[in-house]
Amino acid sequence: MTTQITSTDTHQHVFLGDGHSRNERKVWLVIALTATMMVVEIAAGSVYGSMALIADGWHMSTHAAAMLISALAYLYARRHIHDRSFTFGTGKFGDLAGFASAVVLALIALLIGWESFQRLTNPIPISFGQAIAVAVVGLAVNLVSAWLLKDDHDHHHGHHHDHDHHDGPAQDNNLRAAYLHVLADALTSVLAIAALLVGSAYGWLWADPVMGIIGGMVIARWSWGLIRDTGSVLLDRLPDPETLPAEIREIIERDGDVITDLHVWQVGPGHYAAILAIVSPRPATPEDYRLRLRPVHELSHVTVEVSQMQTAAA
Repeated sequence: MTTQITSTDTHQHVFLGDGHSRNERKVWLVIALTATMMVVEIAAGSVYGSMALIADGWHMSTHAAAMLISALAYLYARRHIHDRSFTFGTGKFGDLAGFASAVVLALIALLIGWESFQRLTNPIPISFGQAIAVAVVGLAVNLVSAWLLKDDHDHHHGHHHDHDHHDGPAQDNNLRAAYLHVLADALTSVLAIAALLVGSAYGWLWADPVMGIIGGMVIARWSWGLIRDTGSVLLDRLPDPETLPAEIREIIERDGDVITDLHVWQVGPGHYAAILAIVSPRPATPEDYRLRLRPVHELSHVTVEVSQMQTAAA
């Protein structure tokens, strides 16, 4: 029995997302915007003795730090794109960064929840006018940042598509992580403004921490969706284990050919690799099978093993 193995024409193993460079620039721009606002708030808070300004400034710093994870992952993946020690390229760096960023987002949600609980049990006086002004400025910066990151973001917060290649651009979990940090900051600003307006009108000090707890729960839910999705990519789990493998089987298993072993996994945003073992009564060349799979454009790296089917007489 003769076994033949082939792989894709090019062995560059470049599996970065289509918008890698553009998304990298966007994240650096948002970090610069957030960091500038953070410095201004902390400085102004120190000069004017405003705890609200200082607190919001440090809060923004956590999101800036998390977005830095995204930016550095883009940079590292791009710089090591031809490093052969990464067997299947650096396309998964975004998912690794997204996973780390999602853990940071979960910790921020916990901190917001804990701080809100503390405020609920031990209310402290609030300078409503000053706090509202800070929240409005923070919201404005976050909305600009969200607009910058939103362009190619797929808004499904953890909901999977039935079949990626029929549903627009591939999900870049690294950009999604940065987007969720900005969105989380915007959400806390909106909830804070609502709570402060109610508090200043009716004197309800409890409204602010209650809104904080609600915000923390929403952010925790976003974080879990991102942890689940990035973790699946890192562990080579397909979001839909039937669709892509079924499409491969449908194309290959004709004229008596049988796939005896099939592995499909994601190697970067919109890029999948596949290893197929085919047994056939009339084996074609591995190259022929690979050409048959060319219409499945998510498959960026295909390895085919072909062997002759053993007859009962043999």
